[in-house]
Amino acid sequence: MATAIPKISLSSSRDIPFNRLVLSQSNVRRVKSGLSIEELARDIERRGLLQSLNVRPMLDGEGAETGTYEVPAGGRRFRALELLVKQKKLAKTAPVPCVVREAGSAILAEEDSLAENVQRLALHPLDQFRAFRDMLEKGMSEEEIAAAFFVAPAVVKQRLRLMTVSDRLLEIYEQDGMRLEQLMAFSISDDHVRQEQVWEIVSQSHNREPYVIRRMLTEKTVRASDARARFVGLDAYVTAGGHIMRDLFEADDGGWLQDPAILDRLVMEKLHAAAEDIRAEGWKWVETALSLPWGHTRQFAEIDGTEVSLSDEEAARLEVLRAEQETIEAEYAQADEYPDEVDARLGGIEQAILVLEERPLAFDPADMARAGAFVSLASDGTLQVERGFVLPEDMPTEPEETDHAAYNGRDERLADDGGDGGRGGDSTSPDVEPEEEDGIKPLPDRLLTELTAWRTLALRDAFASNPHIALTEFLHTLVRDVYWQTPGADCLEAYVREIPLPVHSPDMPGSVPAHALRQRNEGWKHDLPEDEDALWRWIAGLDDTSRIALLAHCLSFGVNALYERMPSYGAVSQRSVTERLKRADRLASALSLDLVEAGWQPTVENYLGRVTKTRILQAVREARGDEAVERIAHLKKPDMAREAERLLDGSGWLSETLRTAGGAEQVPVETATMDAIAAE
Repeated sequence: MATAIPKISLSSSRDIPFNRLVLSQSNVRRVKSGLSIEELARDIERRGLLQSLNVRPMLDGEGAETGTYEVPAGGRRFRALELLVKQKKLAKTAPVPCVVREAGSAILAEEDSLAENVQRLALHPLDQFRAFRDMLEKGMSEEEIAAAFFVAPAVVKQRLRLMTVSDRLLEIYEQDGMRLEQLMAFSISDDHVRQEQVWEIVSQSHNREPYVIRRMLTEKTVRASDARARFVGLDAYVTAGGHIMRDLFEADDGGWLQDPAILDRLVMEKLHAAAEDIRAEGWKWVETALSLPWGHTRQFAEIDGTEVSLSDEEAARLEVLRAEQETIEAEYAQADEYPDEVDARLGGIEQAILVLEERPLAFDPADMARAGAFVSLASDGTLQVERGFVLPEDMPTEPEETDHAAYNGRDERLADDGGDGGRGGDSTSPDVEPEEEDGIKPLPDRLLTELTAWRTLALRDAFASNPHIALTEFLHTLVRDVYWQTPGADCLEAYVREIPLPVHSPDMPGSVPAHALRQRNEGWKHDLPEDEDALWRWIAGLDDTSRIALLAHCLSFGVNALYERMPSYGAVSQRSVTERLKRADRLASALSLDLVEAGWQPTVENYLGRVTKTRILQAVREARGDEAVERIAHLKKPDMAREAERLLDGSGWLSETLRTAGGAEQVPVETATMDAIAAE
């Protein structure tokens, strides 16, 4: 005979006047969390009470009901109703829906309170997204939805961003096939087909991190922080029909531009328009390019211009700015640091002073008629214009001043190496590097040359900044020439031969040492007199500190730490190159050269995409440890190189070629730095 299943009885529910309810001391919720009482009260005011209170009758000393009820479960709702009563938005006797537990129940009040707060499940993010979407489709705005649920509009925007994700991926997430962070990473793109392709790839991979998904979805895009995007402006790009991908879940620095072809067209149009404006100034020719190679002005002579004087209005403005700067600095002289608003104001003053002090040059129209200008894009996204360069065939012939012209030619070569550029170039074709997956293979010759070009540039900057070391090296060279080699027949067989750097990575022209060398070169060039006799008198009149600084600057152009693969029949042997690099190492150690401080960091373009997977993993292991290596070891080489670039960013890792021996003997002397010279 079957046993009857006992039936349960649910607690009765009825409306109880609010003034007959009191909050129970058995309520387990003590810590405030989630929606505030004020926000809950506003929600009840708008929507009404969506959930009844759980109450128990209170008994007197003899066990009889008093007509008052305590609230062990639903305390926050009770407080919200209490607030509405205080605000006179709810009557004291207003009926409140309640579920009434029988007096003397075996279930403790604390148990009811705990169960109500524990045995409930937060809404699934996908359900929240679908609810927001339905409300949006029914006419509510994002702000109205946010206000209705007392969340920030950004939360609603983020959830609604999931509308861009493929339905198939939403189903996978709903079935716990991926994490919410992974799903949010897919929202960066609107291309459902590409989203599903990427998921097919990463779902079979060991590494399914959101950053991998974002990178794969943006690999054919351009960052908004790219120099080209800053030059054109995002508004102009969008107006031209370009699209920007944004990430509402992570900081994206402005997003990704999805149409590189539109961007490049706009850049070239803007450059050509700028070039026409420059040509209208009266130049014979104007060359336009996205970027120009390092040393692109080497074969050109250069005409001189005169600085345009400050107008009366500009001079008065400059005086006011300097007075304000001095006042602020005096006021905060004893403070450890400036307040944020004061610091921002000082920065604005310094920038305004710099704009006024950096005077444009005016050129003779006759000189302009045979000279030209280069127009290109600087690494910071600004227009770069270099004026006043003359082709050799356009130079006037003055045979009676051959020696003078030769002197100026050498001086121009010295000055030229401070010119700006964008991409490295070479008359030889680039090395074709086969894929080498196993072992630590020797670095390709071209890569070695590029790395040592970077090191040479940084070494020149450090050399020119340290006159003591520069003079020591110069005297060392002279002593070797005098005592160990046959002296020449000239009155002084000591000279600086400029060492060109035609092969280099694209990041080198915009580097810290390149900028420092350009600034230093322009400063000296501005002060130089126009003819040789005046130059002698000018140098003779310099103080010792300035003479040493000028010597260091000129000598720096002859610093050569380049690796070269010499042919067996060459005039310079491989042994000579090896000896040169040994001496460059000694010089780097004496100068405490730090390529990290100089701004070099490994990228796909300048290192990681040019070496074997084993070297990539070795670099990541040295910088970030074995755990980081395990995260990328399974990737194909292009993906591995890109992930390694991200991992090594800011790590301070250097290729062996760029490292300065820490144990090398240092020169413990006080040196005159360029900062000290500038202060004098």
